[in-house]
Amino acid sequence: MKQKKPSAFQTLMGYAGGHKVLTYMSLLLSAACGGLALMPFVCLWRIIKEVIDVAPDFSAATSITHNGWMAVVYSLVFMLVYFGALMCSHLSAFRVAGNMKKDLLHHIAKLPIGFADEMGSGKVRRIVMEATSSAETLLAHNLPDMAQAIVTPIAMVVLLFIYDWRFGLACLVSIILAFAMMFQMAGPAMAEDMRQYQNALENMSNEAVEYVRGIPVVKTFGQTVFSFHRFKKSIDDYGNFCLQYTFRCRKSMILFEMFINSAFAFLIGLTLFLTRGGAATTDILVNFLFYVIFTPIITTTMMRVMFISENSMKIDDAVARVNSILDIRPLPEAKEKKEPSGAYVEIKDATYRYREDAQPAVKNLSLSADKDQIVALVGPSGSGKTTVAGLISRFFDAQEGSIRIGGVDVRDIGKDELMNTVSYVFQDSRLLKRSIADNLRIAKPDASDTELKEALHAAQCDDIIGRLPQGMDTVLGSEGTYLSGGEQQRIAIARAILKKAPVVILDEATAFADPENEVLVQKAFTELTKHSTVIMIAHRLSTIRNADKIYVLDHGEVVEKGTHDELIEKDGLYSAMWKEYQSAISWKVGEAV
Repeated sequence: MKQKKPSAFQTLMGYAGGHKVLTYMSLLLSAACGGLALMPFVCLWRIIKEVIDVAPDFSAATSITHNGWMAVVYSLVFMLVYFGALMCSHLSAFRVAGNMKKDLLHHIAKLPIGFADEMGSGKVRRIVMEATSSAETLLAHNLPDMAQAIVTPIAMVVLLFIYDWRFGLACLVSIILAFAMMFQMAGPAMAEDMRQYQNALENMSNEAVEYVRGIPVVKTFGQTVFSFHRFKKSIDDYGNFCLQYTFRCRKSMILFEMFINSAFAFLIGLTLFLTRGGAATTDILVNFLFYVIFTPIITTTMMRVMFISENSMKIDDAVARVNSILDIRPLPEAKEKKEPSGAYVEIKDATYRYREDAQPAVKNLSLSADKDQIVALVGPSGSGKTTVAGLISRFFDAQEGSIRIGGVDVRDIGKDELMNTVSYVFQDSRLLKRSIADNLRIAKPDASDTELKEALHAAQCDDIIGRLPQGMDTVLGSEGTYLSGGEQQRIAIARAILKKAPVVILDEATAFADPENEVLVQKAFTELTKHSTVIMIAHRLSTIRNADKIYVLDHGEVVEKGTHDELIEKDGLYSAMWKEYQSAISWKVGEAV
């Protein structure tokens, strides 16, 4: 038997802990407010009725003051009770949103690094921030309003039929017609619209992040947003969806507004019918005034019900998206953890797909790297180089084949041990807005100042430290202290040297280095190889010319391997890439005549 999934509300209450009772208390107090909100109108009607009954001898109206003060008292009680309801709901909502965000972040921290690349950092950020914010809004505002919106119409219908069932029925006609129109807009079909709307927002968020990262390219080459077709398409898709949905709801929304604001028209029609032939009575006039007073409440209540229905679907979608992350399982940990013996890296017959329906990023790939060797991975964009590096670091697991370090499958190495074994220098190294020393100690928290200085010296960072006002204790980002891309890479390499990991992976480590920085980075690589097996991914072929072994990848497979000189002699892909590279670096802009 299929197990029934908990509702969004049940899921949220699971995060409330001991504050769950506050949510139920807020619902009870809000429900009480639904009845209290009507009492001032009843008092107002009593005043009008008394005035009409005693006319023209208004001195006989002795209860006007009493009813007036009772209207004030009911209003004050309503505000106090409603304030108490919101206090309870907000305390519970903040706890739920905080616990949900903590659970999400703790779970994300356990997931492999490849998870964020596959889902998209913009989408992950939006789920973490906006889904939890939607939960807070639902519990803090929407649920109390929903309880009040349910009780108010019930109490209102009771009052409508107590005083004169004919006028009550006339008001009910407009409510039924308006509800029918509202159901067309906010009914079950809207759940799918809400899902598509959130998908469009997430896609736009993802593409916006990529666009921001590519702004240097846009400015360098004088391009516009139209050069980023995926970003523009995500904006167009979002705009088209919103327009189509708006046009689809246009007729229903117009009719809803018309019916919900037409209760008075039905009341006037009924009054004219009851007073036909001049048969007007005081009771009919008084009841007519009472129901005219109630007409604005009907409009306000129905509008609130409509927006609450929309927000309820929104939170259902938000909870589903939160669960889409929580349902992703971390990579399995080995029951009997093994320690690698040495820094020999071997990939054998590895195949990996980022999605089940996608082409393999790497297919039946095999390669190896001996201890203290520099092994380079080159190839066209999309050939699988970064995927190979991710498999070695266990950012994700291969669906087929094996990846071994020191003779042990990476799946049998404990997470902490693997992190100590492999050091990864990313293409775009990000340094924290802390001191240089703090950034280095990420690799080794208990490192002494002497060790830090030695690592910085080995990474050719002496010139960087020398010009900073407080040396390695200078806080990056403070007082205009910033490093260039190449300088950040050298600091990242110093961190890898400090870690002394047996295996170091350099993913385009010279991508943002100018020629001067590239020379220094190359010297830092030499220091790395003294104690580590280095696996380099490079587009600048000059950086891997002295590599001990070069693997040339194409469409996820190794098509060539050997040293630089051996590969140049072959008339293959590497030789062609080297000729293109040489042609590019020798190209110069001719002087104008």
